[in-house]
Amino acid sequence: MAQIEIRLPKMGESVTEATITNWLKNIGETVAMDEPLVEVATDKVDNELPSEAAGTLVQILFEKDQVAQVGDVIAILSTDGGAVADAAPAPSAPAPAAAPVVETTSSAPANTNAPIAKGSSDRFYSPLVRTIAQKENISAQELAAIQGTGQEGRVTKKDMLSYLETRGSAPAPTAGPAAAPSTTAAPEPATQAAASSNNMPAIKAPVVVPNSGDEIIEMDRMRKLIAEHMIMSVHVSPHVTSYVEADVTTIVKWRERMKNEFKKREGENLTYTPIFMEAVAKAIKDFPMINVSVSGTTIIKRKDINIGMAAALPSGNLIVPVIKNADRMNLVGLAKAVNELANNARNNKLKPEDIQGGTYTVTNVGTFGNVMGTPIINQPQVAILALGAIRKVPAVIETPEGDFIGIRHKMFLSHSYDHRVVDGALGGQFVRRVADYLEGFDPETTI
Repeated sequence: MAQIEIRLPKMGESVTEATITNWLKNIGETVAMDEPLVEVATDKVDNELPSEAAGTLVQILFEKDQVAQVGDVIAILSTDGGAVADAAPAPSAPAPAAAPVVETTSSAPANTNAPIAKGSSDRFYSPLVRTIAQKENISAQELAAIQGTGQEGRVTKKDMLSYLETRGSAPAPTAGPAAAPSTTAAPEPATQAAASSNNMPAIKAPVVVPNSGDEIIEMDRMRKLIAEHMIMSVHVSPHVTSYVEADVTTIVKWRERMKNEFKKREGENLTYTPIFMEAVAKAIKDFPMINVSVSGTTIIKRKDINIGMAAALPSGNLIVPVIKNADRMNLVGLAKAVNELANNARNNKLKPEDIQGGTYTVTNVGTFGNVMGTPIINQPQVAILALGAIRKVPAVIETPEGDFIGIRHKMFLSHSYDHRVVDGALGGQFVRRVADYLEGFDPETTI
């Protein structure tokens, strides 16, 4: 029987694993070349993977919610209609998980397949489970008594957290003596990793008890990833925010004059976003040390200017598609890139490469009627700019004949930056330069 192995393909430069979220074909069904076979989720984006060959699906090696590494064989096709496998054995390495997790470095033995401690059974524990057990002082006997819900009865992170929630009040497992009672839940993975990397004590989130009538909502996979990423960013980077108010009256009047012509000619809307992106790209060229990343004690100065733009998904979650080489585009190119990425985000059609490689991020809090905000840096970048709502406000206008009060269109720019490498002078000068480019916009610009 001729068989073809279907492997998890490379889905981006920084993507090393993916969670299987849904198989689109059942064992025994025929699959055409390039026909969608499986849905997977990475820490970047959800994706449908097409089949690399035509044939009959005879074996599924990763079940739903299991994590596969890039290059792993996830399914087998038969090209000659051979017999279907009686069962689909799941791989032994990955344990079921709702989302990718960050595993912390611990003092556990290098061989993670070894027992948790000398004298305990040969039961397998993942590095994450072993880390949680060590941090919560769970003895080998106590760990051995925890009932696992994973493959072949393995203990998962969810099992550990469920056990810890009742550890202080419920009777100890009967398989061995219990450790000292603990009334706190295990810290989230991102918090553990951040604390470990800086030799700081782990920060434990409080256990919240719902009241009668409260609704319990489980975070979806993406919301969990966003939460962990935000915790990590605030812990890693000391955030400082500078604010500047910009007069964008010229831009507002120019757009009102040009938007109908642009819509008729290009078939797309002309928003303010490409104008803002152009100003940011120019300011980055003026202040290239904003366009950096930090790795330990070294600074990586980025060659390309790739600007991320935070966009809302239909689920309410946020994602950051990236405009690559934004400094090389004119206003028409920026407008088309902005519209395409925004539409793909709304329709859940972003590709992994669409959200990778960003070197600076812009978020528009004005969309929600907010005048300013304090955005959290999108790691591993060192700065992020929030655009406030454009408002009509009374302002002092200086003229050769004297000052007078007039109605102007103004907005606030909020610039958060990593104070490890971006000092107040650089952070403040950068956002001021963005405002200068906006206020100096040429009303005779053609598009």
